[in-house]
Amino acid sequence: MSLFLHLGWFFRKHYRTYLLALTMLITVALLELSVPYLVGQTLDLLLATDQSHWDMTNLYILAAIGLALYALRFGWRVILFSASYRLGSHIRNDFFGRLTKQGQAFFSRHSTGDLMAQATNDVDAVEMAAGEGILAGFDGLLTFVLILIMMLSVIDWRLTLVALIPFPFMGYSFYRISNTLHKHFKDSLDKFSRLNERSQQAIAGVRLVKAMGREQVESQQFEKIADDTAKSNFLVARSEAMYDPAVFISLSCATALTLGFGTWLIINDQLTIGELTSFSMYLGQLIWPMFAFGWLLNIIERGSAANQRLTKLLSVPDSVSDHGCSTRTGADISVARLSFTYPDDDKPSIEQINFELPLGKNLAIAGPTGSGKTTLLRLLMRQFDTDGISLDQQPLTAYRLAELRSLYSVVPQDPFLFSASIHDNIALGKPDATAAEVKQAAKLAAVDNDIMRFPLGYQTEVGERGVTLSGGQRQRIAIARALLIDAPILVLDDALSAVDTSTEQEILNHLKQQNRSQSRIIIGHRLSSLMDADEILVLNQGHIAERGSHQQLIKQDGWYSRMWKYQQMEEQLHVSH
Repeated sequence: MSLFLHLGWFFRKHYRTYLLALTMLITVALLELSVPYLVGQTLDLLLATDQSHWDMTNLYILAAIGLALYALRFGWRVILFSASYRLGSHIRNDFFGRLTKQGQAFFSRHSTGDLMAQATNDVDAVEMAAGEGILAGFDGLLTFVLILIMMLSVIDWRLTLVALIPFPFMGYSFYRISNTLHKHFKDSLDKFSRLNERSQQAIAGVRLVKAMGREQVESQQFEKIADDTAKSNFLVARSEAMYDPAVFISLSCATALTLGFGTWLIINDQLTIGELTSFSMYLGQLIWPMFAFGWLLNIIERGSAANQRLTKLLSVPDSVSDHGCSTRTGADISVARLSFTYPDDDKPSIEQINFELPLGKNLAIAGPTGSGKTTLLRLLMRQFDTDGISLDQQPLTAYRLAELRSLYSVVPQDPFLFSASIHDNIALGKPDATAAEVKQAAKLAAVDNDIMRFPLGYQTEVGERGVTLSGGQRQRIAIARALLIDAPILVLDDALSAVDTSTEQEILNHLKQQNRSQSRIIIGHRLSSLMDADEILVLNQGHIAERGSHQQLIKQDGWYSRMWKYQQMEEQLHVSH
């Protein structure tokens, strides 16, 4: 029952809803108890009186009870399950809110498939416990107690005790089954997470799988995971299926004992046929409480296993704290003696980085793959916490994350586009932007002509992750999205790698003319996109190996100069062909 204690805050918040539903359940239980009693009374009356003067009153009462039961059952289901659906909605909103507050380190440890499984299957299991679990537990217990009272006090206490002999054995069976079910259901949730993760990867990478001819290999691996999941679900189903035989065997034994002992009581004039009929009907009504207890244990074990997984995830502290209170007044960035090591690494990714970026200046970052360029950007945007970075002479921790990240318009190397229209993707950061503003941003990103070639123009649906567009079009739409936000600092993380040189220069010229007060941080492997920067940092193995303007660096005999000459030769060869 620890699950219900854990959800106590929700039950207290919606106590009126649950109180109304439980009141209706009590009324239903009392009305159902009257049916066997009325039937028994009617049967004894029929045997004792002249049938030609049959009183129809009891039949009218039974019909009225049937109608009342129908209305009350409908009412409490609507009330009770609407409350459980609100709980599911709350948990999902809380779950999503926690995900949005987590930093990069959290998502490095948790796969997308597992998070999706917890947001669906696990929440459904807890939601069911708050709805059907409450129903099964309260209704089953109430019905069992009331029926037991009727059987003991109204019919015959001796017959009741004899009929209850098999029930302790059923209780022990339920205890054993519930323990087994908890273990198997937790395992099935873990297996489903793996299956979900594999499905997500297969769908996202289907084009790569086809291109590499790995269909058969991937299918075999997926089949193995699916088989493991199916076996785990089979064990859950097998455990659940053991409840019904335990109930039926116990009630069958109870019925046999009732008929045997009840017949002996009738022969000795200690019980009437009508009373035995009523007792048998009450015993039949015990089928629901027994099933309810089994179903309750089933739901609780499912919900408890799911709640443990959700609680573990929701209790993970934010990988980046958000307790700042300062208000940003400018956008001057200062980096002094910055060093950082990823949590799972032993070797620092960057060491002793120093630079200044006043508002309105352009900073370029170059270097070979793995030199620490992207890590530096993540630290500037506080995706990881570290010392050594100041904004307006205050550490980054002094600001709220929302305010800090509103400082940047970021265009990643592999931009993400939503399955929506081009207009909606560009206006993502500024939903109230006019069509003219969206078009102007697209022109600055040199993608307006491409968009207008589509039959629906800016209303063209781009498909999931922008699958219907080329790599260069996706990058330029992402640039347009960043330009529309017009944040103090524009970050281009190798965002021009998929466009040709002429388009690259066109975009860079537009940027120079657009907003001279905006700072820019540009990362690129193509050095022609960095040459207009006020300062260029060349990183190598996490250190600043070279720094200066483009003209200063090409005069040195370093990595930048050699790479510049190589790219110029490559460009000339391309032009000549």
